[in-house]
Amino acid sequence: MFSPLTPRERQSMLEAIGVQKMDDLFQDVPREYRYPRLNLAPPMTEMEVAEELRLLSEDNETARDLACFLGAGAYHHYIPAAVDAILSRGEYYTAYTPYQPEISQGTLQALFEYQSMICALTGMEVSNASHYDGATAVAEAAIMAYHVFRGKRPKVVFSPSLNPQYRATARTYTQGTPVRYAGDELPPDAPPEALLEEVDDQTALVMVQYPDFFGRIYDFTKLAEEVHARGALFGIAVNPLALGLLKPPGEMGADIVTGEGQPLGIPLSFGGPYLGIFATRKKFVHKMAGRLVGQTVDNRGQRAYVLTLSAREQHIRRARATSNICSNQGLMTLASAVYLSLLGKEGLREVAELNYHKAHYAAHRLAALPGYELLFPNTPFFNEFALKCPEPVAEINRHLLEHDILGGYDLGQDYPELQNVMLIAVTEMNPREEIDLLVDTLAEVSR
Repeated sequence: MFSPLTPRERQSMLEAIGVQKMDDLFQDVPREYRYPRLNLAPPMTEMEVAEELRLLSEDNETARDLACFLGAGAYHHYIPAAVDAILSRGEYYTAYTPYQPEISQGTLQALFEYQSMICALTGMEVSNASHYDGATAVAEAAIMAYHVFRGKRPKVVFSPSLNPQYRATARTYTQGTPVRYAGDELPPDAPPEALLEEVDDQTALVMVQYPDFFGRIYDFTKLAEEVHARGALFGIAVNPLALGLLKPPGEMGADIVTGEGQPLGIPLSFGGPYLGIFATRKKFVHKMAGRLVGQTVDNRGQRAYVLTLSAREQHIRRARATSNICSNQGLMTLASAVYLSLLGKEGLREVAELNYHKAHYAAHRLAALPGYELLFPNTPFFNEFALKCPEPVAEINRHLLEHDILGGYDLGQDYPELQNVMLIAVTEMNPREEIDLLVDTLAEVSR
């Protein structure tokens, strides 16, 4: 057993604070509460503990054990082995905040490369590194827009097809502030232009999702123009993997782009840690939370990396901070940077195309089943689609689980009008055989 202190060192420490023995530290605790009897299992050896933990872990069924068609913001994608190999290196695995550039060049360069690739992917001018996840990135977009207008426009309009968790997180972030929300009370099938009904001279930001929560693809160029004409900012929350195939939001006129970085080389991991992508126009950079790594040269003319922008909340002017974000997901940004570097432009497009075509194959086959129907049959979609079912989704998912299939997301949980509607996600990890098994199993339900 390892003991960090010798008896002599412990006694020296006690004498330094003026007590004789360890019990003297607990004089203020009533005697009957000092050493309670704990209902603990008998002691175990390391070997026994390892076996117990292994058995416990086998109670969990993961996307590796089941055919997974669950998405709704987190997806089962293939992660090249090189991603974890690089993440596990000691110089990265323990890295936190690169305050001292002279000893943090590797970490700073990794963050710089990540930012550069996010800008290329989104068509934006600057990216930070980074936020906690896609939900907090949307919340930070709302906060930033509020401060861009110096509090004179406290209204944020959310699309009803923006991930419900993102909307809930934003409301939690800004409770107790003047920021207020509108738009997401519209029906889920409302067209994007319906948001304009809510845009007035009090609106700071209009936020949509691309592809949206139901997987649908819209070109928001005209909507962005209308929003700008009314003096507000336009934000788009993206699935970054889809941008390997689709038009970048920067070309649509987006002022702020957020996203969940989990599809870029980050495992599902029971919900985290994930990565909040945040990119914007250069003119808004001083209102952006998080940190920005830049490239420069040192006094010998050699390339060097530094923290070009580090938000106020981290240092001495916290009273004037626009955000409480004072950390970064350094390890997660590195994972995404490695993933994007390994795939490259063509590889990312290939993975996106696999997601697109596999999802359309699944949708075509499922829509042909008696009792099933696509909710949005005439709208283009990426790797997710909403399917009307003949029975409650919870019951169908229980039946699917009996066949080792992890079914889709029950949309009725967030949209009361969408009872018996399942959101199905298909990725490159679903071979045709799994999709056919899903079809056959759902056909049993309809019979």
